[in-house]
Amino acid sequence: MTTDTTDTERPVARVDSEVGRLRTVLLHRPGDELKRLTPRNNDTLLFDSIPWVARAQDEHDQFADVLRSRGVEVLLLTDMLRTALAAPAAHDAGVRAAVDRRRLGTDLADVVSSHLSSVDAETLTHTLIAGMTFEELPAAEGASLVRKMNHPHDFAIDPLPNLLFTRDSSVWIADTAAVASLAMPARRRETSLLDLIYDHHPRFADTELAYGSHHAPVEGGDVLLLAPGVLAIGVGERTTAAGAESLARSVFADDLAHTVLAVPITQRRATMHLDTVCTMVDVDAVVMYPLASGELIAYTLRSENDGLRIDRLRVIDTGLDPVTAEREQWDDGNNTLAIAPGTVVGYERNVETNERLEQDGIEVLPIAGSELGSGRGGPRCMSCPISRDFIPAQESLTKLSEPFPK
Repeated sequence: MTTDTTDTERPVARVDSEVGRLRTVLLHRPGDELKRLTPRNNDTLLFDSIPWVARAQDEHDQFADVLRSRGVEVLLLTDMLRTALAAPAAHDAGVRAAVDRRRLGTDLADVVSSHLSSVDAETLTHTLIAGMTFEELPAAEGASLVRKMNHPHDFAIDPLPNLLFTRDSSVWIADTAAVASLAMPARRRETSLLDLIYDHHPRFADTELAYGSHHAPVEGGDVLLLAPGVLAIGVGERTTAAGAESLARSVFADDLAHTVLAVPITQRRATMHLDTVCTMVDVDAVVMYPLASGELIAYTLRSENDGLRIDRLRVIDTGLDPVTAEREQWDDGNNTLAIAPGTVVGYERNVETNERLEQDGIEVLPIAGSELGSGRGGPRCMSCPISRDFIPAQESLTKLSEPFPK
């Protein structure tokens, strides 16, 4: 359930850092879309194994409960989408986003569009997230070669099992939402759901957008808000150099940032996003994959006429042997979610990384992740902060030069 608050009690939608006290977050509780995964399609849908769905839901409920226990308002994406789709304009836009005419052909696309236009917001929400097989399409009306040549269990509308990772599909920069441009075909339709929510949900009636899915690829897992006005953008498997440059131009033009650090990362599955390599755990500290700390560099982009002095980030050395470091990095040991300065949520399975963080004064709130992690994502990946307390400039890292020491 979402937290029930009145308009006057709701935190202002604004995020200026990675570690300010978290007030509101957008999560997606996994549902029937995970039940669509099979050994035949899990690679295409970007999962490394077939998750036990009921257990994944239990683990996610635990995650949400830990956040609520610390006073965080949890918004669930399914609830937000259902409310948005109650608006006729949003319902129409949802149907258009779901039906790919180039894939289904004109006749079948018309049938599917007509069917979805007649369903209620609850049913359309389920279809947009869980997808639809050819077997589940409405009764055939006329001949369709597309329908005849596809297996009944093939997808006419793809499911979105990666919607679980709400960090990737949108990210808030100050008081503005940036809708991502997702690189992988299995994820591209996710952004249409965020467009529907930000455009039509009453909660976000006055929301401005800083980016969009029509731009070059940028994913939220590659965007770190190091301090007010200072962003780091990972460039690798999912975010391109053109995307990083395009987002930098956008935030400069909207006066949302004065400095962007473009950080090349190794393009492989284990390090698909910058936040799989490092995340902030305090106002001046990051936890970082030891085997990557010596390789990361940063190209600095600045808005004109804005000078900057440089300090260094404190990198917490987990001191792990190479094998343990690789194992815990694969299990998202470095993908923590800060809910306040010096307090983070992390997967309990990363025992040695968590112990080292605790030794360095960081409080770790452990959650189970044996099933949630099968899509390669940790607590930060599974959360889109919408409101955080502002940390005064003198307390935050506002000036930096070598954020990723060699």
